[in-house]
Amino acid sequence: MNADIKHFWDLNRMYTPLRDELLASLSDDDLAFSLGGENPTLGALCSELGEIQHAYAQSFKTFSIDFSYRINDDAYLTSVSKLQAWYAELDGQLEAVLESITDEDVASKMMNRDGYEVPLHISLDILREALLIFYGKVSVYLKAMGKERTEMWRDWVA
Repeated sequence: MNADIKHFWDLNRMYTPLRDELLASLSDDDLAFSLGGENPTLGALCSELGEIQHAYAQSFKTFSIDFSYRINDDAYLTSVSKLQAWYAELDGQLEAVLESITDEDVASKMMNRDGYEVPLHISLDILREALLIFYGKVSVYLKAMGKERTEMWRDWVA
């Protein structure tokens, strides 16, 4: 793995325990919670994160990111264990493809982001931003549900 990619991936790994902590605190019933209006259920929000992670895992194979993938299984909207297994699988896929990124790739390739390009390591930085946005959204759901947030969650998110 290229050193720059490794550095940014290691930074991202610091944020995944929050996701895992979140899922450990939820029940399947919690995933049905919605804030109302046009807001998705908590399960749909969690599923959307998986779709985003899928896009990033695929992007480091093709050097182009495509956010059109949708999981076509409603179990991911209603099952914490399905989400946990899916996230672990996606983490493994992303880690495996990042292992194959070479110094030559970093020097010669850019990530196509639908009309603009960024260096490969910056794409991982943008993924980290997507995780933070997800955590911010979920924090609103947790507060509305009256769910206790862990100390780590309160320190990192609010």
